[in-house]
Amino acid sequence: MRANRRTDTKPELALRHALHRLGYRYRKDYRLDLDSGRRVRPDIAFTARKVAVFVDGCFWHACPEHGSKPRANEWYWGPKLIKNVERDRVNDAALILAGWTVVRLWEHVPLDEAVGTVVTALTATVVPDPADPSDTADPSDTAGPPKRIPPATDDSLG
Repeated sequence: MRANRRTDTKPELALRHALHRLGYRYRKDYRLDLDSGRRVRPDIAFTARKVAVFVDGCFWHACPEHGSKPRANEWYWGPKLIKNVERDRVNDAALILAGWTVVRLWEHVPLDEAVGTVVTALTATVVPDPADPSDTADPSDTAGPPKRIPPATDDSLG
């Protein structure tokens, strides 16, 4: 198992390169020490927006579509894969309790769809401005995008 990569897998690299080309900056394999005492390492972390992205392998995280059950040494692999899935759920819950948005993507998801999912999560979060004292956590402020006023036409001016 020494040859199995924990970071820099092909799907993760493709997603990181695509996000970087779009101008997004992130931390890779960044350890988060949560208040609950749990340590979590998302594949991609946007620390300012508190978005954690995981690119899960179909085998290691028991994908319902593509995950395969090993026939050899099932006594070892069965519990190991179940523990991986349970750990993912506990980490997701801990991150959500800490105020993070969690994005989990399967390795088989097309790159365009994966990038779209991450960008949607990033645009849905609001970066707090520490210099603005009026910036409060009022849920009505972040209920939706600001209203757009259509440009005036010649008919409406006259």
